[in-house]
Amino acid sequence: MPKSRSRNSAAQKRRYQLEPERKAPKPKPSPRWYAPVVLGLMGLGVVVIILNYIWPAVLPFTNDQTSPVVLLVGLAMIGVGFLGTTRIR
Repeated sequence: MPKSRSRNSAAQKRRYQLEPERKAPKPKPSPRWYAPVVLGLMGLGVVVIILNYIWPAVLPFTNDQTSPVVLLVGLAMIGVGFLGTTRIR
């Protein structure tokens, strides 16, 4: 019985390849100042919340009382800082 010719699989792959495989570019590293600013923003948010409850006379626009607006500002600062930490490379 005669043998059939076997096809070369490497040559077949080259024949039908439309584009070469491209490597994804590496993301650029964050600037050196980015991480301290983000962590400082989170820390400042914590300080604002603590001052709101312990010593409200220090904060402006509180009239010597705890203020829910100041609480929301502190939580927003912490939230923005947390979102910023997810972008550190």
